[in-house]
Amino acid sequence: MTNQPAHKVKIGLITATIWDNDGFHSVDVTRSYKTGDGDWKNTTSFAQGDLLNLAKVAERAEI
Repeated sequence: MTNQPAHKVKIGLITATIWDNDGFHSVDVTRSYKTGDGDWKNTTSFAQGDLLNLAKVAERAEI
């Protein structure tokens, strides 16, 4: 088994990471943000303004 994702879909700050687990696919969706120190982090919390891109990456992640 590999630790690499099968595919990634990114729109703006929203990323869907698709994993292949022995023929069963799972998807992690995250939003990237920059901290006050300038470091990039990811969260699974979304603002109202993220919802359109969230819906688009979810649709494109469908295999």
